[in-house]
Amino acid sequence: MTLSRRSLLAATTAAGALTATAAAPALAQGGPPGRGGRGLRTGFEQLADGGYRVLAGQKVGVVTNPTGVTREVRHIVDVMHADRRVDLRAVFGPEHGFRGTAQAGGSEGRYDDPATGLPVYDTYLTTGQKLADIFTESGVDTVVFDIQDAGARFYTYIWTLYDCMEAAALAGKRFVVLDRPNPLTGREALGPVLHKEFATFVGREPISQAHGMTVAELAGLFNGEFLARPAELETVRMTGWRRDDFYDASGLPWVPPSPNMPTPETAVVYAGTCLFEGTNLSEGRGTTRPFELIGAEGIDHAWAAAANKLRLKGVHFREAYFAPVFSKFQGVTVGGVQVHVHDREVFDPVRTGIGLLVTARQVWPGFAWREDNWIDKLTGSTQVRTAIDAGATTDEVVAGWRAELAEFRRTRRKYLLYR
Repeated sequence: MTLSRRSLLAATTAAGALTATAAAPALAQGGPPGRGGRGLRTGFEQLADGGYRVLAGQKVGVVTNPTGVTREVRHIVDVMHADRRVDLRAVFGPEHGFRGTAQAGGSEGRYDDPATGLPVYDTYLTTGQKLADIFTESGVDTVVFDIQDAGARFYTYIWTLYDCMEAAALAGKRFVVLDRPNPLTGREALGPVLHKEFATFVGREPISQAHGMTVAELAGLFNGEFLARPAELETVRMTGWRRDDFYDASGLPWVPPSPNMPTPETAVVYAGTCLFEGTNLSEGRGTTRPFELIGAEGIDHAWAAAANKLRLKGVHFREAYFAPVFSKFQGVTVGGVQVHVHDREVFDPVRTGIGLLVTARQVWPGFAWREDNWIDKLTGSTQVRTAIDAGATTDEVVAGWRAELAEFRRTRRKYLLYR
């Protein structure tokens, strides 16, 4: 029997549905402390602690997905819908959808949310005036954004943020960003910087592959550097977060931002190993360790041995065999590596991804890029692909983006909100 999306959502949410007129229970104060005993408060918690004053007198719409939750894992849409102080009128779903029922490259379409009755509009791959028209149709005055990011340029939610800011400006709507931690920390920007001619939904503007920013900081960067018409932007910052904090310091629950981002550990490697989407190797989709397991038919122990010889900081590579249940090599046992990060303080995900590409090409005769050169969209230019094809070492490939990265780091500094 096949369940429709609406049937599935109705069955799983009806029992816990709240009425729009009920008073919302108080949010827990503090919660588990972050590292050093700090109690992190997300942007939403700060918003609620302030009695939703930022939204007073406004018809509100929310751009969110399953990660928009409190530390008690109640969705913020359910919380605000149940609170008389918020006039919540609409929800806008990104890739994978508001309630998260769609796989990569999919969305939920337009429907009414069974739990709240609110109209849910689909924003995925919708931009410019068409998206502005959706905001106008919804009747909202203020668009709120609350989605957990994964810290990589090619993770599409930051470009949903960008597109929605652009559309809000076109539609004359206020835009409020509720901040959440960057799971990779916010220490530094890493990797190649996008060249504008390679702009797609996995990278609209010239930022680095691992940007080292929170979504509120990115919103400021987008407004200040890239948007032709800046949005009427307000950000609600976190408290208790520092730039060197990994996600587990937050005390927050981890909700997978997408089906193949199951843990914070996945996010730690993703900014580098996602580059294998641009090759004929499996990036581990269809396994319990996506982006940590990488492989293909015909690869054996030689790859792990070659990768370990690079002596990349903070990481070891184990010879591994796996059979993906979907995506590349579905149902076929393949050989490759498992990425084991043993010291995340010094681990560089982008350099690691490059090292794995370099060594895979060296040891496996079957190595190939995707025919559409998707690797150029992921890295932001032809530099990585052409350097590897020319036999460059890991250090030589990384040196190719050094100047552009230094320039981006200088620009980025102006928009950092936390120490």
